[in-house]
Amino acid sequence: MNPRIAFVAAPLLVMAYGVIRILDGLDGSRGPGLAWTTGHLAFLAALAMFVSTFLQMRRMAGRNALANVSATIGIVGTLALSAQFLIDIVVGLLSADRAGMGVLFDRIQAVPGVSIVVYDGGPFLFYIGQLALVVQLAVVRRVKLWTPFLVLLDLLLPFVDKDLIPLGAILLLVSFAPLAGQVSRTAKPVPAVA
Repeated sequence: MNPRIAFVAAPLLVMAYGVIRILDGLDGSRGPGLAWTTGHLAFLAALAMFVSTFLQMRRMAGRNALANVSATIGIVGTLALSAQFLIDIVVGLLSADRAGMGVLFDRIQAVPGVSIVVYDGGPFLFYIGQLALVVQLAVVRRVKLWTPFLVLLDLLLPFVDKDLIPLGAILLLVSFAPLAGQVSRTAKPVPAVA
């Protein structure tokens, strides 16, 4: 896959998830059903794109120790989020209604370690790694100084209200689009900043 595509596809797929999520909730309940599954599949595809963006940002930042650690943290968080979304899809497929989903979610989250790794802790690594990489790119002047602020806003909006996910995705697209143009121009890594 062309790595430039990932910088555009990741935000667009997150936007698709956010819009589908809103549409799914118009009847007062989210899931189970086609919208639930489709939205979650869109986000899983976005997460696959984010792995590519993390690796590209790592390279653009110079492949130094900090960039390596940041990319690794982001990818580990991506794995945690992927597990969460896969669980959501399976629960949606196995449940007849929202109440049935709740019962299955309770059983899964009661398994020791699942809650912290898949729901409460692990996913935050995705956000930390992504922001750390973008800040590093701002430091080495690969992105504009305002880019980390847009990425931070994108990361915070769902914590305010999950219906703001599409707006956050637009901010992320504005942040990532210039990076897509840089992928082919940065064949050699940037020297590490001392």
